[in-house]
Amino acid sequence: MDVHNAFLHGDLSETVFMLQPPGFKDPSKLNHVCRLKKAIYGLKQAPRAWFIVLKAAITHLHFLQSKADPSLFIYSIDSLKCYLLVYIDDLVITGNNPVFVTNVI
Repeated sequence: MDVHNAFLHGDLSETVFMLQPPGFKDPSKLNHVCRLKKAIYGLKQAPRAWFIVLKAAITHLHFLQSKADPSLFIYSIDSLKCYLLVYIDDLVITGNNPVFVTNVI
């Protein structure tokens, strides 16, 4: 599955400023800048901020992060198995119970 606008979901832990975007400049405050609270595309912190939010959501569902590959999350309780692999803003989800996989999605 593909997560639309993934990098816009991350919160910034650093203080980041940017120039006023074209078309949104305040004519009375041309020397002012914008302080970002959320990540935006093109910002070098955006992928990491997105992954932190995603990891929190996945681990809240009782998935465990793989020690061998931090982008792999594993859900394993009794005979129920589910694997979630993250690649940038794409997720691969599979498991041995289609109903559980659908609920995770």
